[in-house]
Amino acid sequence: MAAAVAAAEAGAFVVVVDAGAQPGGQFWRHRPESVAPRPDGKGHHGWRTYLDLRSRFDAARHQGQISYLPCRQVWMAEAVDAGFILRTTPTTVATSRYGEADGGSTVAARRLVLCPGGYDRQLPVAGWDLPGVMTAGGIQALIKGHGVLPGRSFIIAGTGPFLLPVAAGIAEAGGKVQAVLESSSPTAWLPHLRAAAGVPEKALEGAEYAAVFARHRIPYRTRAIVTEVLGAEPPDAGSPRSSRVTGVSTSKVDAQGRIRPGTERTYSDVDVVGFGWGFTPQLELPLSLGAETRLDTDGSLVGVVTERQESSVPGLFLAGEVTGVGGASLAVLEGLTAGAFAAAGPGPAAAAPSQDVARHRIFADAMHRAHPVPAAWQDWLTPETIVCRCEEVTASEITAARASLGAGDARSLKSVTRTGMGWCQGRVCGFAASCLGAGTGTAPTAENLAASAKRPLAAPVAIGELAAMETQPDLSDPNTLLKGDRA
Repeated sequence: MAAAVAAAEAGAFVVVVDAGAQPGGQFWRHRPESVAPRPDGKGHHGWRTYLDLRSRFDAARHQGQISYLPCRQVWMAEAVDAGFILRTTPTTVATSRYGEADGGSTVAARRLVLCPGGYDRQLPVAGWDLPGVMTAGGIQALIKGHGVLPGRSFIIAGTGPFLLPVAAGIAEAGGKVQAVLESSSPTAWLPHLRAAAGVPEKALEGAEYAAVFARHRIPYRTRAIVTEVLGAEPPDAGSPRSSRVTGVSTSKVDAQGRIRPGTERTYSDVDVVGFGWGFTPQLELPLSLGAETRLDTDGSLVGVVTERQESSVPGLFLAGEVTGVGGASLAVLEGLTAGAFAAAGPGPAAAAPSQDVARHRIFADAMHRAHPVPAAWQDWLTPETIVCRCEEVTASEITAARASLGAGDARSLKSVTRTGMGWCQGRVCGFAASCLGAGTGTAPTAENLAASAKRPLAAPVAIGELAAMETQPDLSDPNTLLKGDRA
């Protein structure tokens, strides 16, 4: 939204391809506007920023500067001499108040801003394949987007500030949070107080969450992890019902993530467990276009950009979590910068990078250092722990492939063990499998993570759409803007 607004206000004609049914993305996700046409912003931060961007976005749409294509995702992107070609397909939720996505279409662009965002990073643990185990972001999406809870009694575990709004949202929606388990410690922030002071609004958000925790009496346990998700078997052998989550076993850990004997504790009467270990930037499209990448402080693979938010591919701009996970405020600033420079072309741009961008990036770096993935997390696994849930590949199968067959990278593990070959194509298990392939205490390389993220098709697409693919549109022809081909 921010990139589109900045580009439109700089005089460009903008096409917005949105996988969602309405503007707002993941952060400002809200009830369907066909049901609740005037969202009140309850449970959101930065709502005034959203309202400002949304009013400018809608104004640009009404003036013909923005063409909005909701309920669509890009399944393939190509760089051509005159710009970029995007092949789109309807999402599974193919209707919105803006109309229905009735089929795939081609979008031609002279310059391209990619804001693919990210998704919850997960670490495997015994029992995490049971019904009732969710990502922390998935729980929040249900609350924000549909106003429903997926259960009644919750454990939220992992690391990072994102656990706080998820737990607070559950409590405010009427659920019971038995505990929030944070693997790190507040003392990890002590070396980064200057970085935290540079973004004081984050402290105000933290105080709001602390008040919610106090009001609902939510225990916040630091240096604590879930070691096993417990489940109940079906009532009898002939029952079609699957086993389900009933509780969790937990332990305290040291600064490296090593379990401290004698600190075990069990929570019962739990029907939902939400895990969040940070976020994984969604890099399929930047990688398919050849954008340069690097390893970020949190071990994620991210796109390399200039101060203009331009990637190593001329005319391709990146904004948001894809350049490094830093939160919504940073994403908005990067989007405004990327949109302004993309619209201005190679000459002087209408906007310059803000000092606010630097402050937020410094804060994001500090956040990653204060909330790392514990170095010893692989020690929590049992040999039978399932790592790839789609293909049911266990930790012992991956370590055996590494030790005896030399399968130390994502591509080799996929070939030998089928890890990452299922429905999610490694999006859920990719980071963990790459770590296991690299070995205990060894972080995966950028090349390994890139191999895991490279996919010929960035999203599911019907075979009929492949068969009916259009020829490449001519970006120099003004008529390209017509009949489904937009620039």
